[in-house]
Amino acid sequence: MNDIEIIHLCECMGMIDPFEPNQVKEVDGNRVVSYGVSSFGYDARLAHEFKLFTPANCAIIDPKNFIDDIFVERTGDYLIIPPNSFALGRTIEYFKIPRDIVSICLGKSTYARCGVNINVTPLEPEWEGHVTLEIANSSPLPMKVYANEGVCQFLFFKGSYCKVSYADRAGKYQGQKGVVTAKT
Repeated sequence: MNDIEIIHLCECMGMIDPFEPNQVKEVDGNRVVSYGVSSFGYDARLAHEFKLFTPANCAIIDPKNFIDDIFVERTGDYLIIPPNSFALGRTIEYFKIPRDIVSICLGKSTYARCGVNINVTPLEPEWEGHVTLEIANSSPLPMKVYANEGVCQFLFFKGSYCKVSYADRAGKYQGQKGVVTAKT
């Protein structure tokens, strides 16, 4: 979907809140990693809350028996991710995906060129919530990521109405707020 369609869905149907209809590159005279509407997507911002992976409390990460204390919680204007490690963060924006839309997320080139990978599963039709982001530092050096600035871009694809939406299935991550870890 292009910028015109994205702006319409956000202003008329509340698909993204808070919503920035322009591409913001500077705040209070300071350069920022851009966020807001782009030509064919929406650049979302990273919130101030993080869960930083620490290997001290476990030997194995098991998605079927997930233990939250493999993370330490942090808040702030930035987070430093150790080399070859990762953190969980979330978008500032709350998304409400329409029944005929699916969205995928890609990392921003500014971070990708520094060795940061952003991983998010697709935002399915009628899913809503803050998007939990896996922020992986694949470099051999510590990496700084900035809160309240752009971190990833969402692309939106329009199709026909689906038979069964994420809301219809009562998906386990529906309506999530904050940084949400794995659920079984």
